[in-house]
Amino acid sequence: MKKTKRSKKSRSWVIKQHRDQFFKKSKVLGYRSRSAFKLIELNNKFRFINPNSNLLDIGSTPGGWAQVAKAIIKHGKILAIDIKPMESINGVVFSQCDFMESDTKDKILRFFEGKIDVVISDMAADTTGNKNLDCIRTNLLCSDVIDFSTKILKPAGTLIAKVFMGEDFLQVKKIVEKKFKKIDFFKPESSRNESKETYLHCKSLKTL
Repeated sequence: MKKTKRSKKSRSWVIKQHRDQFFKKSKVLGYRSRSAFKLIELNNKFRFINPNSNLLDIGSTPGGWAQVAKAIIKHGKILAIDIKPMESINGVVFSQCDFMESDTKDKILRFFEGKIDVVISDMAADTTGNKNLDCIRTNLLCSDVIDFSTKILKPAGTLIAKVFMGEDFLQVKKIVEKKFKKIDFFKPESSRNESKETYLHCKSLKTL
């Protein structure tokens, strides 16, 4: 019986994907994921990636965001990290590691050897089936990304990070308001309507 339920759910997911215009476009244009269009929309709106940007991509697998960034960045460095493996992208350095570990953060700082222009994060916790718990876990990851971004970004740098509209959303908002001068919340058209995700656009660090 459980197998039947899973099979129905799988078929439903496949049908939904094939009806999805962004899923179709990602296949046609050669992007590794439909989420590539989220970063395209974000950059079209806020213009934070340029040919000379040094950029950190957190939670990069399967590589859709790194593909978009590399298409723009011609002279800067790109480091992509994820706990899961990712197929190589020419011009992108990938490191398979856990962002939450202090050794990983040290490795990132050593790689860039200085402050950078952009941090992007589409990282989310693995789903448990409990939507409230999933929101909380993903927003904890987002809070850690916010904290680390203050250590690696240039004073006028930009952070883009996924956050879920859950019961702890206001807590994340308070954290980021203490760290950055300019903050926007933006839900791309390519984000599914039923998803609670939105994205932080944070610009220019506050001086402590």
